[in-house]
Order: sequence, then C-alpha cells, then structure tokens
Amino acid sequence: LLATLQLISLYICQVHLIGGEEFWKCKWLMGYMVVITISLIDWMVSLRICCDEYNVRIRRLFRPFFLLQNSSLMKKSLKCIKRTLPEMMSVILIITIHLCIFTVFGMLLGASDNIMTPAYSANRGYSIFFILFSGFGTFFLFNLLTAVIYNRFRGYLLLSIQTSILRRKMGIRAAFELLSCQAPALRRNDWLQSPFDVYPQHPPPPVYSSAILQRLQRVLGGLLFIVMGKALALANVICICVRTILIIDSHKTFSQLDDYYLESINCFFIVCYTLEMLLKVIILGWRGYLSYGSNVFDGLLTVLLLGLQISILAIYRLPFPNWEMARLVNMLIVFRFLRVIFSIKLTALVASTVVDLVKNLRAFAGILVVVFYIFAVIGMWLFKGVIVAPANNRSNASLLVQCGTYEQLGYWPNNFDDFASALVLLYNVMVVNNWQVFLDVYSRHTSDNFTRSPSVDEFFTGLTLSNFIYKWDRNHGSLVLDVDSMDLEATVELMFRERIPEPTEEEVVDRLHNNPHLHLNLSQNGQHFS
Repeated sequence: LLATLQLISLYICQVHLIGGEEFWKCKWLMGYMVVITISLIDWMVSLRICCDEYNVRIRRLFRPFFLLQNSSLMKKSLKCIKRTLPEMMSVILIITIHLCIFTVFGMLLGASDNIMTPAYSANRGYSIFFILFSGFGTFFLFNLLTAVIYNRFRGYLLLSIQTSILRRKMGIRAAFELLSCQAPALRRNDWLQSPFDVYPQHPPPPVYSSAILQRLQRVLGGLLFIVMGKALALANVICICVRTILIIDSHKTFSQLDDYYLESINCFFIVCYTLEMLLKVIILGWRGYLSYGSNVFDGLLTVLLLGLQISILAIYRLPFPNWEMARLVNMLIVFRFLRVIFSIKLTALVASTVVDLVKNLRAFAGILVVVFYIFAVIGMWLFKGVIVAPANNRSNASLLVQCGTYEQLGYWPNNFDDFASALVLLYNVMVVNNWQVFLDVYSRHTSDNFTRSPSVDEFFTGLTLSNFIYKWDRNHGSLVLDVDSMDLEATVELMFRERIPEPTEEEVVDRLHNNPHLHLNLSQNGQHFS
C-alpha cells in the first residue's frame, strides 16, 4: 500500500510538471495511470475476498511496467522490438512451413518416439532426411532469423540513438544560451577550473620529509614494482597448481590430506602480499591507494587472506589437518590472480568488453528480467501444485520410471510452486539443453502447451556481438596501445556513434525555435556547442 501511494504521488508530480496537454501525448504516462488504476482495483478485490481464496493477483503482471517506464533505453529497445516484429514474423512463417513439411515426411517415414537413430539403423539412406531437416532448419533458417532480428533491430536502434543525441545537443545548446542571458555568477578563472574539479582525478602522492621514504617512493613507484607483484602472484598460482596435481595423483581422501609444504608456501606468499599492500599505501597514500579499483580489489583479498590465515594458525597450528580451509585459501589466491587479466592487451580487451556489457546492456538485460518475471507469475498461476513429489524415498521411486524423464532424473525441486523455483525452471527451459524433459512432464500432467521463444535471446546476442566488435575495432588497430586506454567507458551510444551523422547547427537551432517551452533569441551563426 505504501509503495502504491508513493507511485501515485510521483505520478501526480509528473503530470503537474509537464502539464495536461503534454500528458495526453505521452503514452507511457497514460499507461502509468492505467496500471495504477488496475492495481488499485485488484488490491481492493483481494481485500474484499479472502487472500487465501483469491490466488490470482493481476497486479503482479503489471509490476514490470514501472521498471520499463523508468529507463529510457529500455523504452527505446521495446519500441525497436515492436518495429522488428513484422520482418521477424515472415521468417517465422518460413520456419513453420519448414516444420510442417518435414513433420509430414517424418510421419510417412516412421512413427517412433526417437525416430532418428532407429531409422538410420534400418537404412542409412534415411540420414538424408535428417541432414536436410537439421541443416536447413537449424543452420540456415534460425541463423536467418537471428540476422533479420539483429539487422532490423539495429537499424531502429540507430534511429532512436540518433534522436537521443539530437535531444542531448539541444539541451546543451539551450543551457549555454540560458547561461549567456543571465548575469555571470562565477569569475572566469573559477569557471575554467570547475570542470577540472568535477572530473575525477587521482590524489597526488604524499610528500615525505624523510630521505629514506623519498628514495623508497622513487624506487617503488616505477613499472618494476608492478611487474614484480604480478610475477609473485603468478608464482603462487603455479605452486598451487603443481601441489594440487600431486595431491590428486596421490589418491587420498580429504580427511587423509596433510600438505605441510603448501601451507607454508601460502603463508609466505600472504606475507608478501601484505608487504606489497603496505608499500603501495606508503607510495600513494591512503587516498591515492583507494582511488584505484585494482588496489581496492587486491587490498580486500589480501586482508581477507591475512585474517583467514591468522585464524587458521590460531586454531589448528601448523601443520593443520583441515584441508577444506586450505582449499578456501587457494581459491582466494587464484581469485586475486585475476587482476593480471587486465594487464595483458588481448585479455584486457575481452575483460573490458564483459565489464562494458554489465554497464551498458543493463537495459536489455532488464527486458529479460521482465520476460522471466511475467512467465514465472503466469506459470505459478497455471502449474502451481500440478507436480507433487513423492513423500518418501525418491531414489527408489526414480528406479520405477522411464529413463530420461522428469521423475527418473529427480527434477522435483524444479517446479512452479514458488517464485524462486519458477525462475530456475524457466532458466533451465530457456538455456539448458534438457527443456524437453519439462515439456514432457507438464504436457502429461496438464493439457496446456509449455513452449519458449528464442526472440529475446537473439536480441541480447546481437547486442553482445555489437559491443565486442566495437571494442575490437577500437583497440585492435594500435599495437602499442596502453592498457589504461582500454578503460574508456563504451556506452551504447558510442557503439553506434561512427554510423550516426552528427546533427547540424541549423537543425538544433530550428528545433529549439519550435520548442513551445523555450523563448530564446538564437542565431544560427553563433558558436556551436557540442
């Protein structure tokens, strides 16, 4: 109720700020009003009827609307998906005809549940049918569907991003025009200095009066100290790999393992990591040390390793018999080694692409979240309580059913009985290659169809490829590229910026002249701000 009241208050403020005339032009705000109205009606109905009897809550289906409405990029993506549907449906029609034709041929050739292997065993000539079906359908038609979706969606997204860039330039130009009309509130020197104050910079290193600390700062502030730290981490990982291989070859159980040498090596390297962290703090200072993300990553893991090793020595002494604790230390050391990835140019390219995907494709991942949420709610309505697990001895029950089925594989936790298990089930159906197991069990227990659509996967795959290709083209041309230059953030606009024409000065000024909310004296011969 409190969340609903908050949304209503926010909605009233938005309508008041933009005015009634603009409100009727904004479809998203009108949809906002419809969703809130439906939610209030459904909430009152659920109060009027006992909540235990009223299990179908329609307002749950409309909750993702608020996630979509607050993201401009997600709204652009949905609009592009809607425009792509006609071209996509033409390819889906061809795929449907392909399935129908080969289904008829399959019924004429055989009627087995597992038709491919028995038919090939009877006559090798039947392999022509399966090669044509799988080759033409999987490798041609579905790739054609991916290409059509990606190409058309990308084109519509380019138009949408071009409009966003035009609006941004209009806002910048209007802001400068407003500033030029008003009395200056800053002196010229302060105005020139303000961008540098806002731009994030690393704090300067501390200045020491001691000659020893000054010399230490000069010696350890170079590249040699960084290379030595990475070589130390590599040597530690190599030692762990060698000792782990020897332990596996010894064919001992975890309770029998007692590796004094690996424990001593880990203690030595953890002391070295701690010394490295302290030297970096002396060189850069606390603020300078914490201004680098890699240092924060190393420092957290080093402190965690040091605390874990001290607790192990205090409880178990050396040599300690608890191999599980040693494995935890080894995993943290290997995880700390991941920082070396960003020091190698090619691996840094791939790693920075993954980081950019997390940052810039959040809107498209949000669409996946919305799709999963809606299907999870619908699945709970339709299939909740349909599959009941045996009360006792599931292992014996699995021996009495057909091999490869839902019951034999023991997939009882994968159901629609609660929201968490519904999400896991949808992930298995959409990603894992055993979706036919769930399709079979729900088709046996219900009369409803249980299908999936790969369309959202194709959109996300295409955008992932665009991000990686952009990063590769930007960084692959230079052989002497510094790793720090890869840290430039690759936004969604930058991915397509080279293919988008810049808006002209006349177009920006004309749009500002036609804006009913601005009254500026603009000149097309003025300075162009971008």
